Amino acid sequence: MRLVTCLAILAPMPFLSVLAAAPLLEVTLETVRDNDPHVHVHAGGQGLWVARMIATLGGQVVVCGPFDGETGVAAAALARAEGLEIQSTHTVAVSAHLLDYRAGEREEIAVMRSPALDRHDQDDLYGTMLVRSLDADLCVLTGADPDVGLPDDFFGRLAADLRADGKPVVADLSGAHVPGVVEAGGVVLKLSHGEMVDGGFADDTEVATLRDAGRRMLDGGLSALVISMAEHGTLVVENDRVCLLTTPTVSSREHKGAGDSMTAGIAVALANGADLLEAVRLGAAAGALNVTRRGLGTGRRDQIEAFAERVKAEEA
Repeated sequence: MRLVTCLAILAPMPFLSVLAAAPLLEVTLETVRDNDPHVHVHAGGQGLWVARMIATLGGQVVVCGPFDGETGVAAAALARAEGLEIQSTHTVAVSAHLLDYRAGEREEIAVMRSPALDRHDQDDLYGTMLVRSLDADLCVLTGADPDVGLPDDFFGRLAADLRADGKPVVADLSGAHVPGVVEAGGVVLKLSHGEMVDGGFADDTEVATLRDAGRRMLDGGLSALVISMAEHGTLVVENDRVCLLTTPTVSSREHKGAGDSMTAGIAVALANGADLLEAVRLGAAAGALNVTRRGLGTGRRDQIEAFAERVKAEEA
């Protein structure tokens, strides 16, 4: 019996909290047939894409984020219709994207960006995530665009408080939000190889360079580092081992959302008691299959679990 399937049978449904600091409302146009336009309306943003995949993989999830204003209320309603629990905090509005796929390529017709959260809104978001995580089996921190205005230490402080309460934390962040999370101690952090270079954590994307950079970050306090390298696989850096995981080759329809699906798979498996390598197998499978689909953070649990068996691991 597959490890993940066995865990799902033996363990109760895990409860995860997800910080969604930058939700968005997305409206897309595409042509279905006879040049008739078809309109899709989705709730999105990194936190919601992660939460959607967590639910697909059998986790119970609460999403904490600033869902307010016309666009925020609409995004929250759409997310709740998918079965996600939303814990809303205040903001003027969330980002909204109007996209046109009718010519076969993504074209941005209009983008409305979220205004920055003021200090009261930031405090409300922080407290909401902290308190709703008290009963969680695992907490997931996802990032925010600069427009949202969260200070660099927001995520590190939150991670440290969650860890002090004994909560496992998985973080999918980038840039200036990373150092504080590293220093919080005990966090499993996921970054892309590009984010490693852009953030100044590694000089290049060679496996040996990324491995050595990851070890330095573990010395700084991380529990483990997961580095996604697109078609080149996923590097897992732990204190006692470094492994490179590769999935079977698939064609890509939409590359966005693969990393968020990976984060969700890692989080659910860890919450269910899997070790990190098995968790990343599930995450890599979720990410790989997501790129074959149009929807972000979407997939079928049975297919993802079966695909995870095909993920290969070797020492790096």
